[in-house]
Amino acid sequence: MKEKEFERLKEIKKIEEEIYLKGAQSIAGIDEAGRGPLAGPVVVACVVMPRDSMIEGVNDSKKVSEKKREKLYDEIIQEAIAYGVGIISQEEIDKINILNATKEGLTLAIKEMEKDLKEKQRGFEKPEIILVDALTKIDTDHIPYRSIIKGDAKSYSIAAASIIAKVTRDRIMREWDEVYPMYGFAKHKGYGTASHIAAIKEYGLCPLHRRSFVKNIV
Repeated sequence: MKEKEFERLKEIKKIEEEIYLKGAQSIAGIDEAGRGPLAGPVVVACVVMPRDSMIEGVNDSKKVSEKKREKLYDEIIQEAIAYGVGIISQEEIDKINILNATKEGLTLAIKEMEKDLKEKQRGFEKPEIILVDALTKIDTDHIPYRSIIKGDAKSYSIAAASIIAKVTRDRIMREWDEVYPMYGFAKHKGYGTASHIAAIKEYGLCPLHRRSFVKNIV
């Protein structure tokens, strides 16, 4: 690993290291993917990484290429103490709104992480603190949490979660692209690009579209 990358990783691990120095043994990071798209689910990931983890390239998922994210996803999953993913459908997003859907996904991701932790018998009952990107007023199953603005660029744990969430959602959208190829989901992943909006106007809506997000288009 190059020195510049090593120093960058040390920088985004400062928040975690401060928490460890206060006596914590286990920290979880949470982030989501897909709050803004016109179609598809919102995906939330919760991951607990080892204190000494230094995976080269871990960063805010938006700053990492799709190909690199796929590679990092495998490395993070392999190295993680435990992780969980919560997927909330477009139908549920329309029912309860995207903020509540994201919070619901967060709760589910924590439960899945705890289930994974129990199955792996890692020696931890649960993380002592959760670091989450921006969200507040959330249910973290009685685990204390810290909300960090732009946390995916400031915290190693949140950055790792952002990659799990993004890759998981991208894979879902690529699968849907095979069912509805006319919309180009594999390319734009459901976001409101010009080509996506043009496809909606030409073909109408499909079951994957969030009705509450496309009111001004159709």
